[in-house]
Order: sequence, then C-alpha cells, then structure tokens
Amino acid sequence: MAARPRAPVPDKRRIILDAAVKVFARQGFTQCRVADIADEAGVAYGLVYHYFRSKDAVLDTLFLERWEVMVEVIGQVDQQDLPAREKLRYVAGFIDDSYRHDPDLMKVIIVEVTRAANSFGRTHMPDIQRAYGRLATIVEGGMRTGEFRTAVTPAFAAMAFYGVIEQVLTQWIFAEGPIGDEEFDRAKDLIVETVCGGLNG
Repeated sequence: MAARPRAPVPDKRRIILDAAVKVFARQGFTQCRVADIADEAGVAYGLVYHYFRSKDAVLDTLFLERWEVMVEVIGQVDQQDLPAREKLRYVAGFIDDSYRHDPDLMKVIIVEVTRAANSFGRTHMPDIQRAYGRLATIVEGGMRTGEFRTAVTPAFAAMAFYGVIEQVLTQWIFAEGPIGDEEFDRAKDLIVETVCGGLNG
C-alpha cells in the first residue's frame, strides 16, 4: 500500500507574522504584547521568541519584507523603456494596489514605521532613503530627456512623490467607510498628475 502523502507543515514563522499584522493594526504596536500575537496566531507564547527576539524584531521583519519588495519594483520599473511619467504611475499603482490587497500591513508600515517619530523611523531611515534614491533616479532620467524641467531637484521631487502617496494612504487608513475600486484607480492618476504636472510646468 502506498504511503499517504504528508500534509504540508505549517510555516509557524509566517503564521506569527500574519498574526502580528492583525494585532498591530487593531491595537497599535505600543499597546499590544507578545502574548497578544501568540494568541492571535494560536501558538505558545514562547514560540514567538523562538523566531523573534522581541516584539520590535517582529515589526522590523514586517517592514523590511514589504519595503524590500517595493525598492526592487522601483528598480525594475526604471529598467523599462518607458517615459518617466509612466514609470512613476506604475510605482504609484503598485503601492496603491498593495494597500488595496493588504490594508492592515500597509497601515502598520505607515503608522508604525514611516510616519512614526520613534526609533523605528530612525532605524530604517537608510532603507527609506534607498526608495527615495531610486525614485530620484527615475525623475533624473525624465529631466535628461527633457520630459521634466529641472527647477526642482530629483531628490526633492522623489520625496514629494512618495509624500503624496503616503498622505493618500493615511487618509484611506483612517477613513470611516470602505474605499471603492474607482477611488483606488483614480488615485493613481491624481498622484502622478500632482507631482508630474509640476515637473512639466
């Protein structure tokens, strides 16, 4: 008789991270305890410490996983043979869709890290700056081809571009009602027009 195939072993580390997203989004990072994460994940308290040395390490991991994906996407988009405006629209769309598909995770990243005046924001500033740097490279390319004017530095334009996106996401995070697909799609155009319109002026 053939042996039955074994059921896949649950990835406890992933289960803990997914549970942490829910807890951080619901309670806020400072208000929750490691025990809250363990309860949400349905695992023993000590197992969280088996994978992560602290609650801070859990948040660090959640941020870096998603942020690295975004930085990589920006770099890949910049390699495409597209106008700079279209590259920025793609990036805005990627971040927009990231919120659409996982609003809790994006809430945690924005509220607890990138907008937080705490040690997380300072610790991850080099990572945040890498994203700005890649956006600035896209803007600089548009300036070289004459698509954008040079009155604003690429670094400032990149910071403004991401700042607009972050502000839009912050409004969605604290919105009282659901966000419709039409608003998500329209936001991509408005974000790009807000920044690129000024660069084209």
